[in-house]
Amino acid sequence: MGKRILMVIAPKNFRDEEFMIPKQIFENLGFDVTVASKGVKQATGMFNATAEVDKDVGEIDVAYYDTIVFVGGSGSSIYYEDKITLELAKLFYENGKITAAICIAPGILAKAGILKGKKATIWDSGDQMFIKILEEGGANYTGANVEQDGKIVTANGPQAAKEFAERIVELLD
Repeated sequence: MGKRILMVIAPKNFRDEEFMIPKQIFENLGFDVTVASKGVKQATGMFNATAEVDKDVGEIDVAYYDTIVFVGGSGSSIYYEDKITLELAKLFYENGKITAAICIAPGILAKAGILKGKKATIWDSGDQMFIKILEEGGANYTGANVEQDGKIVTANGPQAAKEFAERIVELLD
């Protein structure tokens, strides 16, 4: 059976390449990719890419998927305080599934309480704001482009999108 990946993007201002590069890699390998967002049928990227949304974040059956990938971009911070999305991250992690996030989206994992004592990376905005969010969530910030700690994979931005997707693929094998 093919692997099933859930990609969660912001309704507005997801980071185009952090969505499109991993999605293309996953689909080229024959994985079944579902796109989820909050309250929209079509999401818009920071650089005007559009994405059809298959499911609302409130309609996800965790048991159906092997992996959850939170896509970054400035819009993804809407999920930092979203109870449904934070619970989703927690459920994927607690069920032993690959839980991944790129750019500022690792902040979602920190806010969900699943990075305590884990190595992780996040976008460095220059003012340390996002690094502080990770550290407040108990993570050990490494500054790496891509960081893996068990089944948690984090990456720090669009330049890491390909390596991020490849690390997720390795874990799925």
